[in-house]
Amino acid sequence: MSTDGRHDDEAAGLGVEDGIRTLLLLMPRMVGRVKRIKIPAELESFSLAPRHLSLFAFLLFDGPMTVNALAARLEVAPATVSLMVGELSRQGILRREADESDRRRTIVSISDEHRPAIDGWLARGAGAWRRALEPLTPEQRRMFVDTLEAYEQGLDIG
Repeated sequence: MSTDGRHDDEAAGLGVEDGIRTLLLLMPRMVGRVKRIKIPAELESFSLAPRHLSLFAFLLFDGPMTVNALAARLEVAPATVSLMVGELSRQGILRREADESDRRRTIVSISDEHRPAIDGWLARGAGAWRRALEPLTPEQRRMFVDTLEAYEQGLDIG
């Protein structure tokens, strides 16, 4: 025991209840700040929503891919992604091209015209995550990501 009545492991860190309190207060502030990230002027007329950010992030970080691959990463049905891709393709934000190795498949990518605006839109969040994660060891990063995933899964229970 430490002198202030906490266990030694809590004296150096944060107790579970204090952690819960802190995160319950922090999460709404974080979500509020993320929601205030302005859509670039050149994308404002496209009626983009937060669900589009994840799709764009996968295409920016992982490169062009099929609708099925996007659906798997987004954890939604391929029909849902197909509708989003169709809508964004008609608007010129995304490009759909036949896969050279299998003409039955379509490869989705961000159009060159809109790539800088989308990259800029995501850059603020990516920069904040980079500043938060770079000081951590790879093991600490893994634990942090695993903890956020466990929290997300916990929200689905009950």
